[in-house]
Amino acid sequence: MSRATAHPARAAGFAIGALALLLAALVFGAAVGETRIPFDTVAATIANRIWGGGYALDPIDEGIVWNYRLSRAVVAAACGAALAVSGSVLQSLLRNPLADPYLLGISAGASSGAVAVAILGLGGGLLSLPLGALAGALLAFALVSGLAVLAGRGPAAIILAGIAGSQLFNALTSLIVTKSATADQARGIMFWLLGNLSGVRWPDAALAVPVALAGLAVCLLHARALDAFAFGTASAATLGIPVRRVRAVLIGATALMTAVMVSIVGSVGFVGLVIPHAARLVVGVRHGALLPASALIGALFMIAADVLSRTAIPGQVLPIGVMTALVGAPAFALILIHRPVANGAGGR
Repeated sequence: MSRATAHPARAAGFAIGALALLLAALVFGAAVGETRIPFDTVAATIANRIWGGGYALDPIDEGIVWNYRLSRAVVAAACGAALAVSGSVLQSLLRNPLADPYLLGISAGASSGAVAVAILGLGGGLLSLPLGALAGALLAFALVSGLAVLAGRGPAAIILAGIAGSQLFNALTSLIVTKSATADQARGIMFWLLGNLSGVRWPDAALAVPVALAGLAVCLLHARALDAFAFGTASAATLGIPVRRVRAVLIGATALMTAVMVSIVGSVGFVGLVIPHAARLVVGVRHGALLPASALIGALFMIAADVLSRTAIPGQVLPIGVMTALVGAPAFALILIHRPVANGAGGR
């Protein structure tokens, strides 16, 4: 077999293996919880609901698996994949290993937009929660980008501008909640802002999964351009990359993915920062492999974090953002120790 035919066969093998691993993780996420449900019950539930398998199951167990746990695991996977891919793209575009939707203010802006729609009724009912989050995400990134340009365009300026933007929009969110929300709304919003998968159901999955897949597809179509951006915008332009158009498309894709996931799950930190570095340790820095690896590892990480959030303390569900930070911060420290990052994304 020639190398030309071996490479597609190897890629297909990796894709099948990744899909099998993801499906196994989804089944695990649906089976594990405060109430243990056998794996064969989970498999039978999926067969009944999708293919009309006709297996006789306890209606309570079937309802828990399908309506609560499996939909939650699917949304967690989509959220983890989208945030990890967004982090990989932003780190490459900005050539900064600390870039991610959270640090650059996109997540905070999306939270402000979503809260403004939910509590203030911004848009007069014409704006949905995801559209409000998208508007807030784009506004936040525009503000951060403008401030970074005024401050000198360097990586340090971008990170500092992102911190300032995050603080501004977090304060704006707190102001809206404090001034306009009822006590019940305030409790719900503050818990949601920490990252909350408790209320997600299949309609949320029907939004999250297509957005994550479409965002990954758009970024993969620009994988070669992202490889060129690693050497700087000037080098990318000399290679024939339409820098402004590609940058606008990729930033729009990351903002859309972040906004939709924040509108569904709330603000979840560390995923977009940690997972791209972990993926680079596994597959290297070429974005043709890095983006799918980031999506897979991000999905697995979020499913595992969700399971831990439901089982760590008996009788209590922790916010998913708390769990990702508790796991992500030590993991990032280990990555830094194992492979210190340099000025460019990926630690070249």
